Amino acid sequence: MPGSTDAFLWYNVGQWAEHGLAVPNWSDDNKSQNGAIRDFVQVVGRNLQAIMWHTDARLSTPPSINTLTRVHKLCTRARQLLANAAVAPNTPFMESAHALPAPEEFLVYPVPYFRVRNAWMKRWCGLALLALTESMQHQENARALEISTAFAGLVGQYVQRIYRDMATTLLMVPITDASKPDFTLTDAQLGAYDPSKWFTSTELIDTVPDLQSWPTEDKLRVLTDGIPIGYLPQLGAYPESGGIPASAGTATAPAASFMPAPGA
Repeated sequence: MPGSTDAFLWYNVGQWAEHGLAVPNWSDDNKSQNGAIRDFVQVVGRNLQAIMWHTDARLSTPPSINTLTRVHKLCTRARQLLANAAVAPNTPFMESAHALPAPEEFLVYPVPYFRVRNAWMKRWCGLALLALTESMQHQENARALEISTAFAGLVGQYVQRIYRDMATTLLMVPITDASKPDFTLTDAQLGAYDPSKWFTSTELIDTVPDLQSWPTEDKLRVLTDGIPIGYLPQLGAYPESGGIPASAGTATAPAASFMPAPGA
């Protein structure tokens, strides 16, 4: 459960247990007074979820240009959010004289992770979940109006690694270029994507995944709106064996919750 481990948490609720969904680990920090951090967590969490429910995550072959474009937009958007809100150490933080905003719960977006077959997408998802976990547990959640460049650097390093990995492993951008802090993919670089030029025939072929178990858009609605942490049952780490125990899917909402766990 949160607090006993910092590993990503398994959303083993009802019908969703078999999908191997993960949520970031908020430990005992389920609320934030900092609007910039909450915005970052929500934007990244929601977009990450949409990316990982894409068909590409179910296949071991290189992801489509659709996925690469979505990851590109998510990374540039996340960098923008951090850059716009970060305040340098020598710049006074804005402070209120009397009023403070009320702390608000984080929203989490359960995302396919533990059973994802696509190695690239699973690696990027893991880095994004690290960024969200760091954001939720960071001490600056107690700061109401600003975030520091230190926070932006800590969280942003995971975003930068996702972007660099995609650029170098799939778009064949030289690592010296992709490692620059302000590196941004061009339309020409995205438009030149062609996995058949670089990958072996074995890497480009996969079997058809189970077509019956994939949830529809309507079925996903209980997850895609985001879930306040207070509505969640107790969650733990995913089984080390990678299997799903017989008790999976039996989690229920805690007594203090006034809403059933989504999907239960």
